[in-house]
Amino acid sequence: MSSIHADEVQRFLTIMNQLADLSAKEIEPFFRGKLSVENKKLKRTYDPVTMADRNAEQVIRDFLAQNLPSHAIIGEEFGTKEQSSEHCWVIDPIDGTRAFIMGSPLWGTLIGLNYQNEPIIGLMNQPFTKERFWASPEGAFARWEGYEGPIETRQTTTLDSAIITSTCPDLFASAQDFQAFEKLRSHCQMTRYGGDCYSYCLLAMGSIDLVVETGLQTYDIAPLVPIVRQAGGVISNWQGKDPGQGGQIIAAATQELHAKAIDILTS
Repeated sequence: MSSIHADEVQRFLTIMNQLADLSAKEIEPFFRGKLSVENKKLKRTYDPVTMADRNAEQVIRDFLAQNLPSHAIIGEEFGTKEQSSEHCWVIDPIDGTRAFIMGSPLWGTLIGLNYQNEPIIGLMNQPFTKERFWASPEGAFARWEGYEGPIETRQTTTLDSAIITSTCPDLFASAQDFQAFEKLRSHCQMTRYGGDCYSYCLLAMGSIDLVVETGLQTYDIAPLVPIVRQAGGVISNWQGKDPGQGGQIIAAATQELHAKAIDILTS
C-alpha cells in the first residue's frame, strides 16, 4: 500500500471537508426544487445530469486549481486534468443523480484522493441529511445528528445472515452480471435495492453486509474504497483485484463473507 505522511493526511482531509462544504452550497438549492434535467446519452441509455452536478464539480475544480494546481483531477462531468503529480483527486459531484432528481436522499457527493494511483483518502457527503463519511490511513469516521466518531463494519461471515444490496437491476452492465447477482442474493437473508454511494457507507457503519454492482467508473468507487477498507470491510472487483478503476465491484463486511460471495459470483 502506498504511504502518505501524517501531516499531509490532515492537510488533505481539511481540504476535502472544505470541498464538501463548498459543493453542498451549490447542490442544496436544487434538491427537491425546480430542476432542469439533461440526458448525457441521447440514445437508449438514460444518464441524467443537472446544473447541480455541474456547479458542484466546478466549484471543487476551481478550489483545487487555486490551492493545489499541480494535482491531477478525474471528475464525472468535466473529465480528466492530467498532471505529473502523484496526487489525483477523484470527484463525483452527485453520485446518485437519478435519486436526486426524484427527491430521494439516497445520493451523495464523492471526493477522493489517489496517491500513486491508489485510493488513500475518501469522503462521502450527504448535504440534505447532514451526514458525512470519511476515511484515511488514520481510520474511518462519520458524522450525523447526535454522533461523530469512528465506524466499523459488522462481523457477518455467513451468506444466510447477510443483507445484500445493489443500486438497481437495470444498472448491471450485462444480463450475465445480473444473473450472477441473482444467484448470490438467493443465498442471502435479505435483498434491498437503491443507494448508490450511500450503500457503501451503510456497509462501513455496520448496517448491511454486501454491496454488489457492475458498470462502475473510477469516480463512482475510488472515494469509497478507503471508507470501506478503513472501517474493516473488504472491497475489490469480482476477481478479487483493485476496485479503483471501477467495473464489477463487490464490497463485504468481512474477508470471509467476501470470499464466499466471490466464489458464487464467479462460479
